[in-house]
Amino acid sequence: MQFNGLLLTFPKEIKIFIACFVVVLSIGFFTGLLFISETDSNRPAGIEENYLGNEDNEEAAEMKFKKSERQMLTIVHTHILSMSLIFFLLGGLVWITKASKKLKLFLTIEPFLSVILTFGGIYLLWSGILWMKYVVICSGILMTATFAVSALLVLTQTLRKGQ
Repeated sequence: MQFNGLLLTFPKEIKIFIACFVVVLSIGFFTGLLFISETDSNRPAGIEENYLGNEDNEEAAEMKFKKSERQMLTIVHTHILSMSLIFFLLGGLVWITKASKKLKLFLTIEPFLSVILTFGGIYLLWSGILWMKYVVICSGILMTATFAVSALLVLTQTLRKGQ
């Protein structure tokens, strides 16, 4: 069966349904990024402070405490499960767009690696491997870029006329 470009052949109503899903999914994804910016976790020191606390910093505007192991396992568990489902669903839609196989392979496999590096990196940072904050930032940026490109690819093809 030929999957490349299959999305373009879908009826208008199915394309609208898919577009609505991707828009709502994107709102949820990018709202999560707004939360990250609110916690100052978009910079290395902020990531470290968010998970390891800042009790030693008397000049901190807001006191933060090191997360417990239970909190960390909850964060890692829920994010890995939900993000893997998000990228599985979006990846399925990417595979039925009209694009090169190499691009689709990158857009659908890379996010899973980034999810593990981001949230595994947060756990390793919490457990004392402080340089993981840089891995978390790089993988988080790549995961976000991959999400944005995938969502745009799907959305632009749902707006095209049937072929």
